[in-house]
Amino acid sequence: MSVLLNIRSSGCSSALWRSFHSSPTTHRLQKLSRLRVVDNSELGKQAMMEGKPPKVIHVYNKTGIGTVGDVVLCAVKGMKKKGVIVGCKAQQPSYIPRTDSNNVVLIDDNGAPLGTRIVVPVPASLRTILKEKTHAKGADYTKILSIATRFI
Repeated sequence: MSVLLNIRSSGCSSALWRSFHSSPTTHRLQKLSRLRVVDNSELGKQAMMEGKPPKVIHVYNKTGIGTVGDVVLCAVKGMKKKGVIVGCKAQQPSYIPRTDSNNVVLIDDNGAPLGTRIVVPVPASLRTILKEKTHAKGADYTKILSIATRFI
């Protein structure tokens, strides 16, 4: 939305165009959303210490919008790594709590986490979500739950 502002100074009039956004910000995980690595992997700790958090490159679902339990492809320190979203700022269903930041746990191609501990509370409903996404011959995402120390 553009607004025309008339400025009158010293007898001459000039028009100044200014643009501003009138739509609210959307709190959802899509491409180029920033994430917070919440496991103790070396790659994640280095990225967060340097102040360059990972960004989402791709969300592996049909809509392209990530929520808790979705697998995403992240850019971390110039490398591509997969991750599982364990906390999201977006409006969630009633059985999934909201968090203050978009949290992700980095995983390898087999679904095994890169770290050995998750330092934030993880939603208890994540157990059923990840069991649905685990296939017999594919990646086993339930290993993430075994390194979590607290559930909410």
